[in-house]
Amino acid sequence: MHVDEGREVKLFRNGRNQAVRIPVEFELPGNEAIMRKEGDRLIIEPKKKSGLLEWLATIEPWDEEFPDVDDGQLPVEDVEL
Repeated sequence: MHVDEGREVKLFRNGRNQAVRIPVEFELPGNEAIMRKEGDRLIIEPKKKSGLLEWLATIEPWDEEFPDVDDGQLPVEDVEL
């Protein structure tokens, strides 16, 4: 079966919520998803991780120079280990 063809699934009740068993060929990564409704369709997508790299990709670049934090400090001495 080609995945794009769709597959008939059973709906059931889990307490007050309606639920659906997701067939193995449609499994999503992780343990959280985002669901939205478009007309009569339900769209379920994996929830994207929100780590540091994802956040950094969303911020605007800085236009100013970083200050020279070493300015006015004593020179570093060599240390033998």
